[in-house]
Amino acid sequence: MQIEFRHPALADKPWIDECYRRSACRGSECSFVNLYLWGRGYGQVARVGDYLVQFIKYGDVKYYAFPAGEGDLRAVIDALIADAASYCHPMRLLGVTAERRAALEALYPGQFRFTENPDSFDYLYEVDRLADLGGKKLQSKRNHCHRFEENYPDWAVEPITPASLDRCRGMVRKWFAQYDGETSEAHDFRVEKIALDRAFEDYEALGLEGLMLLAEGRVAAFTMGNRIQPDTFDVNFEKAFHEIQGAYPVINREFARCVREKYPDVRYLNREDDMGLPGLRRAKESYHPDILLRKAEAVLEASL
Repeated sequence: MQIEFRHPALADKPWIDECYRRSACRGSECSFVNLYLWGRGYGQVARVGDYLVQFIKYGDVKYYAFPAGEGDLRAVIDALIADAASYCHPMRLLGVTAERRAALEALYPGQFRFTENPDSFDYLYEVDRLADLGGKKLQSKRNHCHRFEENYPDWAVEPITPASLDRCRGMVRKWFAQYDGETSEAHDFRVEKIALDRAFEDYEALGLEGLMLLAEGRVAAFTMGNRIQPDTFDVNFEKAFHEIQGAYPVINREFARCVREKYPDVRYLNREDDMGLPGLRRAKESYHPDILLRKAEAVLEASL
């Protein structure tokens, strides 16, 4: 039996948010914001019982996201298996954390093969560590922040509001201009720019919250994100000019402080995955994550 999938709309946010909340997953894929902004990459959605299910296509390969919700997991997995069979393609699940793997193995012992994908691992940090940058391991981050503060004594931070979105848009245009071209990196950034443009367009409706870092009266950096679990805040975007030393660690630190002040129950900032980019991986590892949220692909052996 085929499931009727469709592209998500803003009107879907309440019920999808509730499914993600019930899933209790801290992964960045468990976020309506990411689902909506990266549209084509995250594919289409449907509701099966009390679960959100997603159909995703990368190139010629078809996947399903691990169902998000609460209730009869066996029934919804069986529905996905039947949907995959109706199209004669293998049953593949993405976003399989250790807890989800245990649930699959309990329901379908020995029937799934699991392969971890390090490029999809999320980096989670305790808010207090990013806000205070304490300890020897983060000494270099403190040094970069101090250098920025010395070079730009007039620096300030301001929350992103509908009135200030145009200032962020102007900064983004300059930031992405350095990546024009036909390289694979340029293509990746063009895709990201589409998602970011959509975030600006639907900033309030999506419940995004952000911060601008100002230096000499211009936007040196900005970041934005949203709360995805009672104890986890997801950082969706962060941009800074590389030539401004310390801009990245300062916007990171200041946003952590803002989240801590507004949401004292939030323990972790999820700074998402590194997409397999060596430079981005080194940057995320340099902050020494408190949790590396490992994820795997699960393939139903019978469908191979």
